[in-house]
Amino acid sequence: MEENRTFDASSSWFATGVKAADDQTPAAEKFAKRIQLVEDATALKEPERIPMCPMLGALPYNLKGSSYKDAMYNYPAASEALLKFYQEFQPDATTHTAFTSGRANELAQSTMIDWPGRPGTSVPDFSTHQVIENEYMSEDEYPELLKDFTGFMLRKYIPRAFPALKGLANIRFVPTIILNTTPLASLYAQEAQEAFARLAEIGKEDAAAAQASNEVSNQLAAMGFPPMFTGAGEAPFDIIGDYYRGTLATLTDQLEYADELAEACDMLADIQIDSWQYFRTAPLPVKRVFFPLHKGMDGFMSPEQYEKIYWKPLKKCMMALIDMGVTPLIYTEGKYNTRLEQLADVPKGKVIYHFETVDIARAKKILGDTAAISGNLPIYLLEHGTKQQVIDETKRLIDICAPGGGYIFDTNGCIDNAKQENLEAMFDTIYTYGKK
Repeated sequence: MEENRTFDASSSWFATGVKAADDQTPAAEKFAKRIQLVEDATALKEPERIPMCPMLGALPYNLKGSSYKDAMYNYPAASEALLKFYQEFQPDATTHTAFTSGRANELAQSTMIDWPGRPGTSVPDFSTHQVIENEYMSEDEYPELLKDFTGFMLRKYIPRAFPALKGLANIRFVPTIILNTTPLASLYAQEAQEAFARLAEIGKEDAAAAQASNEVSNQLAAMGFPPMFTGAGEAPFDIIGDYYRGTLATLTDQLEYADELAEACDMLADIQIDSWQYFRTAPLPVKRVFFPLHKGMDGFMSPEQYEKIYWKPLKKCMMALIDMGVTPLIYTEGKYNTRLEQLADVPKGKVIYHFETVDIARAKKILGDTAAISGNLPIYLLEHGTKQQVIDETKRLIDICAPGGGYIFDTNGCIDNAKQENLEAMFDTIYTYGKK
């Protein structure tokens, strides 16, 4: 799944969404009704029907004659597949991520991911991108990260993660007398100019991907499909583990660099909070931020460590969003049976929690009066199970989670592949058995 989705508050996507919600056409009524279904469930009410909001990865492309490779290189083909999928299955929100440019990643020589369509790749066309964990920051560089985050990103992280931009590594600013151009010297050095030229090429490719994303989102909004979320973030601990130190090194840092790690997590919480200020003014159709939780599952750390360096900075992000009238959508990954009490420590009716693997009855008991819950239907049933197994498991989840409200239907993970008949069975069961 691509997790760093970006939204431009000035784009026509938002304008179209707002207009569609106000315009009294059948599609506009569907748009507004679908938003209300999710809003009611988030507020712990029982909507007239359980909202159906599965997280989609490569599924729409693979099922409708396209591929994830097209989502990175052939936007018209990928867009056509998306439109066909949503028109056929009628989910209550769009959850596909924005198009990412494979060409831009080629130009940057991205080292963190491999992806379908990259020259020399072994990733098949139907697969989403694959993450390759590297250690882009050494353990002794925490002080530099904390002292000058922008400088560290410019001179260390970007050249390491994107070798085509290594010319940024030597940019330095030194104090000098006024009217002297010496402070600009590192900017017009040959290696820096080469990096700037490459950045311009990358920007052009990314802009094309963003335009295609906006266009298909406009079309889906006009068809009556609102977005499930309009922003994205990560638990600060996961940012360190995903992008800087790698998982294993970050787990070691919990013991050997605990104070520096905690300070870095707090700083990254503040940086993200600053980036979400557009929610205060942008006319968005919904206000929700998606958080995939990568490393907080059972067994990754002790309860004390989880509270201090994982939950505390994540909750800081969540509370800042809630104060802005934004709903955090917390997408837990892995087993989450031992974390439920901490998850309950949030304001009532302001958070959505998705689960991959949890005792769902216990989750409902602990969180049912506090937050909406979602997830837990195994995606392997959609790909390898029978139609009846899908129906039975969908009904079981409804029976456990729906009473009293606060339930949004989703699978336990992002769907890349599924049998057509199993997918139909899941949707049909929600639309019939999931009614009041």
